[in-house]
Amino acid sequence: MPSPADRTVFSRLVACPVLVALAVLLLLPAGPAAAAAKKEHWVVSWTGSVQGPYPVGNPSAQPDQRFAFPSPEAGARDQTLRLVVRPDIWGREARLRFSNMFGTKPLTLDGVHAGLQLGGPALVKGSNRPVTFGGKGSVTIPPGESTWSDPVRLAFVKNPDDPLLAGRKLAVSFHVVGESGPMTWHAKALQTSYVSAPGSGAHGHEEGEAAFPYGTSSWFFLDAVEMKAPADTFAVVAFGDSITDGTASTMNVDDRWPDVLSRRLKAAYGNRVAVVNAGIGGNQIAGPAEYSPQKPFPGGPSARTRIDRDVLALSGVRALIWLEGTNDFSRNGNASVETVRTAMDEVLARLRKERPDIKLIGATVVSALGSTSPAHGFVEQDEKRRDLNDHIRKPGVFDAVIDFDAATLDPSSGGLREEFVPDSTTGGKGDRLHPNRTGYHVMGHAIDLGLFAAPKSKAAASR
Repeated sequence: MPSPADRTVFSRLVACPVLVALAVLLLLPAGPAAAAAKKEHWVVSWTGSVQGPYPVGNPSAQPDQRFAFPSPEAGARDQTLRLVVRPDIWGREARLRFSNMFGTKPLTLDGVHAGLQLGGPALVKGSNRPVTFGGKGSVTIPPGESTWSDPVRLAFVKNPDDPLLAGRKLAVSFHVVGESGPMTWHAKALQTSYVSAPGSGAHGHEEGEAAFPYGTSSWFFLDAVEMKAPADTFAVVAFGDSITDGTASTMNVDDRWPDVLSRRLKAAYGNRVAVVNAGIGGNQIAGPAEYSPQKPFPGGPSARTRIDRDVLALSGVRALIWLEGTNDFSRNGNASVETVRTAMDEVLARLRKERPDIKLIGATVVSALGSTSPAHGFVEQDEKRRDLNDHIRKPGVFDAVIDFDAATLDPSSGGLREEFVPDSTTGGKGDRLHPNRTGYHVMGHAIDLGLFAAPKSKAAASR
C-alpha cells in the first residue's frame, strides 16, 4: 500500500502518463534481474600460486631478465609490470589479490589498472580501468602479507556469459614505487607478460605497448583474481606440482590438463565453473621443512603450508583436484612413503574439518621411470609412487579418484607413453617426466565431468 506521501506524488504526476508509469515501477517489488544480482557472490577465477624470492624457482621458456630486473636483491625499481592472465570465468566486477609473502621490505604499488588485452602489452581501447584499495590509488603491503583490491567494474564485460569473452585475457598493470626488494613471484606462468624499464615510472594507465619493451614468462606479486558471479557458480582448484603447473605444455596456448578440463566444463555448463591452477613446478607435499626468503627452495613452500592461501582463502571453491608426490620421492626430496602419506592425510583431515563443502578428488601420480632428469627416473622412486597411488585409490582417503596413471602409462616400459614424451614448450626430446601437450590433452579428457555437480546454465542447456 502506498504511503500518504506516495499518494501525494501520484496526484501531482497524474497529468503525465509517462511519469506515472515510472513512479509505479519504482514502487513495485524488485524483478528477477535485480533479485539475481543480489544473489551474486565472489568466485576465484585465476590463481598464480606464489613462491619466492625471484629468481629461485623453475620457470619455463624464460627470456633473459637481467635488463628488466638487473638486481634480484633490489627487485623491481620504479617500473610498471603488465601481467597477462586468463580469467576462467568473467564477471562485471573483479577484485585482485597482491602478495608480498616472500618479500623482506614493505611493497608499495600505485597506478594499478585492469583492462582487456588486445595483443602483446597493448590493450583494447577504452577497456582499462583504475583499481583502488580502500578507496585509495596506492597500497603498501608489509612483508609476509597480501591484500585484496576494491571491486573494479569491468566496463567491457557487458554480458559475462558472452562466448566471445571465453579465453580472452585480462591485463593487470601496476607501478612499483621505489625498490620492491626480493620479489614474490610465480615462476612458471607459461604466459608472456610485460615490464617497463627500471626507473621508467608509472605507465599502467596507458593502452599502448611503447612503455613495455621487456617480456617475462613469470607472474610477480599478483596471485589471484576473483569475479562477481551468480550464486550457482563455483570453482575447482587444481593443486599440485609441475605436471599441474604445465611444464612441457605450450607457451601462451593454455593447454595444461586443467585448461583442457576447463574447456570441457565450459562446453557442459557455460560460465558457471572456474578451474584455477594452483600448481608450482617442483612442489612437494611434505617438504621442505622450512621455507622463507632467507631459505627458499625452487619448488616453493610445501603443499602442507600453502593450503591456506591457495585453497582456503579463495572464494567459491567447491572442489579440489590434488596431483602430487613425484618430487617428494625424487633425489631432492627423498621422503618415505609414510611421511608423504601422513602429510597428505593431515591436509585432507584439515580440509574436511574446515571446509566440508569442498569435494576432495585425488589424482594418481604419473610415472617418471626412465626420466632423463638427474633427480628423477629411478626404480625406488617409481616403487614409492606406486605405493602412494595405492593409498590415493583406497576408499575413504579422497571423495573421488582420477586415474591419471592409467591414462598415461606405457605398460611395456613402466614409463610415460612414447607419444607423450617430446617436449612442446620449446621443442626437443622431452624429459620422460612431464607429459607434453598430447599427454595433458589425454589427462584432461580422463576426468569424469560427473564429479562436478554443476547445474547447467540456460545457455548451455539450449546447445
